Amino acid sequence: MATIADSYNHCRSVARKRARNFYYSFVLLSREQRDAMCAVYAFMRYCDDLSDEPGANRASIDEWRAALDEALAGRTASHPVLPAFYDTVTRYRIPHQYFYEMIDGVASDIEPRHFQTFAQLYRYCYQVASVVGLTTIHIFGFESPEALPLAEKCGVAFQMTNILRDIREDAERDRIYLPAEDLARFSVREQDISASLRTQEFIDLMDFEAARARAYYRESQPLIGLVDRRSRASLAALITIYSRLLDRIERSNYDVFSRRISLSAWEKSMIVARGLLKLPVR
Repeated sequence: MATIADSYNHCRSVARKRARNFYYSFVLLSREQRDAMCAVYAFMRYCDDLSDEPGANRASIDEWRAALDEALAGRTASHPVLPAFYDTVTRYRIPHQYFYEMIDGVASDIEPRHFQTFAQLYRYCYQVASVVGLTTIHIFGFESPEALPLAEKCGVAFQMTNILRDIREDAERDRIYLPAEDLARFSVREQDISASLRTQEFIDLMDFEAARARAYYRESQPLIGLVDRRSRASLAALITIYSRLLDRIERSNYDVFSRRISLSAWEKSMIVARGLLKLPVR
C-alpha cells in the first residue's frame, strides 16, 4: 500500500509528464497547494485516460467509480493516486459530487459523441472541465459564493478551446463535439469535419465557436479577484495560457487539421515568470 508521501510523489510525476498547460501554473502556488493540484490532476487524468485508451469500456469506468466510493470513505489502497487524492479532498473540503460528475462525463466518451444542441455540449463541458475549475478554486481558496458560477464558466471556456484545437483527433475517434444545430447553421457536415475539409463554411463555424469561447473567458475574468490573493497569479497564468491558445487558433485561420496548435514551453514559462513577479511577499 502506498503511503501518502509515496502517493504525492506519484501524482507529482504524473502532473509533470502529462499536465502540459496546468503544470506551469502550479509553480506559482505554495508547496501544499501545488501538491494538492497534482493529486487532483492525477485523479482526473486517470479518469480521462479510461475513455481514450484502446479497449475502453464501461466496466473500467465502473471499477474506477467504485474505487472513488472506497477512497472517499478513507480506503485508498486500490490505486497509487488515491491516498494523496483523499488527503487533498479532505484537507480542502472539496465537494465529492464534482468527481462523480467527472466520471459521468468521461463515461459518455466511450461511445461516439454527437451533440444536437449547445445545451448538451455545455452539460458535457461542465462535467469534464467546469468541475475541474470548481475543484481547483477550493485549493486556491475563496470566500464569495459568486466564485462558483464564474469557475463553471471558466471551465467551459477552457474546454471549448480544447475542442477547437483537437477537432481532428476527436473526429478520428468519432467524436464531433460541435453541435449539429451549429453545423447546420453554417452548412458544415460531420463528414466534412471527418474528412478534414477546411472550407470557408468551416472557418465561419469555427469563428462562431471561438467567439462563444471568448465570451466565457470575459465573463469569468472576475474570478481572479475572488480567489485568495496568494493564488491569483496561478489562476491568471492558467487563464492567460488557455486564452492565448485560443488566440493562436484564431490567428491560424483555424488550420487545425494539418497540425496540433499549441504554445511553446518557452511562451508558457514567460507567462509564469511574469506571474512570479506579481506574487505577494509571503
